[in-house]
Amino acid sequence: MNKAFTRENDGDGEDDPEDAPSPPLPQGTHNYITPGGHARLKAELDHLLRSERPSVVEVVHWAASNGDRSENGDYIYGKKRLREIDRRIRFLMRRLDIAQVVDPARQDAGDQVFFGATVTIADEEGGEQTYRIVGVDETDLARGRISWVSPLARALIKSREGDTVRFQSPLGWREVEVVTVEYCAIEP
Repeated sequence: MNKAFTRENDGDGEDDPEDAPSPPLPQGTHNYITPGGHARLKAELDHLLRSERPSVVEVVHWAASNGDRSENGDYIYGKKRLREIDRRIRFLMRRLDIAQVVDPARQDAGDQVFFGATVTIADEEGGEQTYRIVGVDETDLARGRISWVSPLARALIKSREGDTVRFQSPLGWREVEVVTVEYCAIEP
């Protein structure tokens, strides 16, 4: 059968963070994102479109001109990389199309928790942790950024300083107390 009529497998079975499925958004909700997160996604898209993709296309074009493509590693790898780049470009374009930018610095919520808040919580043992509630595309637990659709963030939304909230964590039910709530610009 001619390869033109077969579907190529985009992945090779390896786990690639870029190929990870996008974090799910609840049905009928917006893709809330901070201005910094929106700028990062746009910068990544711009880099892929203006730099990465053209350079890979150039390599694939050169490799194709060398003749037999069936055993041409540069051509085979280049085509695979091109598919990965195109997949990421489509993903970024879809995410940016549905993004609704919310600037935490402009929130006037006082001591109540909403999207963009920086919240310090205390657990049952008295240990404090600080989290920023950000969009699903900005989540970075190592930097204390949790998605607004995460169980902790959903429990914190609409709570106020001094409130105790209960949520289901991977380790079971937990209770935490809201110590402080702040709204400030989120650095990139």
